Amino acid sequence: MARSVNVNFRMDEELKKNVEEICQRMGMNLTTLLTICCKKVEQERRIPFDITADPDPFYSESNIRELKRRLDDIKAGTARLEEHDLIEG
Repeated sequence: MARSVNVNFRMDEELKKNVEEICQRMGMNLTTLLTICCKKVEQERRIPFDITADPDPFYSESNIRELKRRLDDIKAGTARLEEHDLIEG
């Protein structure tokens, strides 16, 4: 097994706090996040992924279905103005 080393760097205190909270919601700590990131960069020679805690509700399956339905109505000339909640409660 490879020997572990400490890596020290400075980071904005608020940024660190916010990222640690997000990591915690994903079941990991900041060290794990940085290790994952470094391993993927090493393997793929690029920043190859997005890690999110709370996806944007605009891209939810239900909203995409609603947008497609409305687009079909517009194309068919049968569109009606109505409200749609993007965030499901």
